[in-house]
Amino acid sequence: MLKDITLGQYYPATSILHRLDPRVKLVGTLVFIITLFAFGSVSSYLVAAAVLVIVIVLSTVPVGFILRGLRMIFVLMLITALLNLFLTPGEPVVRIWKFQITAEGIRMAIHMAVRLSFLIIGSSIMTLTTTPNQLTDGLETGLGWMGRLHIPIHEIAMMMSIALRFIPILMEETNRIMSAQKARGADFDSGGIIRRAKALIPLLVPLFVSAFRRANDLAMAMEARGYRGGGGRTKMKPLIYQTRDYVSYGIIAGYAAAMFLTWKFVEIQVSFLP
Repeated sequence: MLKDITLGQYYPATSILHRLDPRVKLVGTLVFIITLFAFGSVSSYLVAAAVLVIVIVLSTVPVGFILRGLRMIFVLMLITALLNLFLTPGEPVVRIWKFQITAEGIRMAIHMAVRLSFLIIGSSIMTLTTTPNQLTDGLETGLGWMGRLHIPIHEIAMMMSIALRFIPILMEETNRIMSAQKARGADFDSGGIIRRAKALIPLLVPLFVSAFRRANDLAMAMEARGYRGGGGRTKMKPLIYQTRDYVSYGIIAGYAAAMFLTWKFVEIQVSFLP
């Protein structure tokens, strides 16, 4: 299951998305997330799905590799759907003992499942086509104006970059610890969900020890190299907008407008939706 985590990983390729400025991809992802939750209709979801398909094709990242990340949020989606089904007030459709499923709950559960799926896929595409260093530079440069408000943008971007970089490292470390414990007779695969969850508890102590050790090594390495924050630092590869980046901004604006117009003026009725 740990191998299914794609968020935070980078997939090396030479696609047009990989060559885009990281600020464009950050803005595009932000606009995609905002429009996804602001315009909740079937027509707008179809537009978002079409855009995701086009972006996946342009990224040249295997579809199976991207969709693999959805397995990790299946439990979250299931819990969210159940909460929406039984706790959303409205017109009852099904009664189970003292609980009832409402039409509004079914609608909300479907909307949340679609939004979470699109959210994970869109965020994964951004991290799969952008290195952690590019994300750090994009955040720091794009939000540099916030430094005038005494907000430590460089430190925030650095922390996010380190967190994303540690995801695959911790996954690899967890797999190594699991392999070592399996060789000593540990069983992580048999039994139900609760039993398998309990079997993972012995992984926590060595995993936390390894994570703290790596964090300490990283801090010592940064200090040994004279790292003192973002003030006065120069970049080996400064970010410069190209023609394709300006075109991409226009496409992002067009996508936002299309989402609004379809939500406002295009109504699609689906028979299985209450």
